[in-house]
Amino acid sequence: MLHQRMHIGEHPFTCSVCNKEFTQQSNLRIHQRLHSGERPFTCSVCNKAFARQSNLKVHQRTHVGERSFICDLCNKAFTQQSNLRVHQRLHSGERPFTCSVCKKAFTYHSNLKVHQRTHSGEHPFTCCVCNKSFILKHNLILHLRTHSGERPFICDLCNKAFAQQCTLKIHQRNHSGERPFSCGMCNKSFTQKNSLKVHLRTHSGKRPFICDLCNKAFARQFTLKVHQRTHSGERPFTCFVCNKSFTLKHHLTSHQRTHSAKHPFAV
Repeated sequence: MLHQRMHIGEHPFTCSVCNKEFTQQSNLRIHQRLHSGERPFTCSVCNKAFARQSNLKVHQRTHVGERSFICDLCNKAFTQQSNLRVHQRLHSGERPFTCSVCKKAFTYHSNLKVHQRTHSGEHPFTCCVCNKSFILKHNLILHLRTHSGERPFICDLCNKAFAQQCTLKIHQRNHSGERPFSCGMCNKSFTQKNSLKVHLRTHSGKRPFICDLCNKAFARQFTLKVHQRTHSGERPFTCFVCNKSFTLKHHLTSHQRTHSAKHPFAV
């Protein structure tokens, strides 16, 4: 009878909270834990709790180190067969999840879901301090550090601290001299991929950032932003001594030397 419901599409058990329907009452009970927050299955090692016994079983493999599902191409091992299947798409190039709006394809369903927010404009993660919203929860976490001042990633050579691990990694290249991104036309190398991307525009002449007031084009978004201040009159960098304001931070720094009598380039 349960099997036949799969063919006829019968879902007689309905969630009273969200109206989602199920073929089995047991599946409805498990689903309702999403609403109630109930997690009756607890790990005896770390006390982490789960809504499903099967999820607990998979979790317990992280403690014993069991990874019984192995990729036959690169020998990478996984705790779940489903994770192995997803991993194998990296080798096959399979992208089974396609955006219905722009037809862009993705390896992971979760990536498609995030991508669709660029079309819908949905930003479900909102900062409780300034109400700025984000597409990804990870981006909200990073943003919150701008309010808290938290910088948990510290350089072990100079103790400079960073809000993001990727920023620390880029910074460490200043110490190591590593420049992994090289221009194929002039062999100039860079510490960041984005810096190479901007540099390549000097060869192509591409200027994708255009002022909507005068149509002047720029290779960098930052340069466009600075240019737009000539139209708006905005001068966001203000001297705390005399209140004179500037369009660029560099100009403010130079100006402040006139107050401190600090002239580093004087003979």
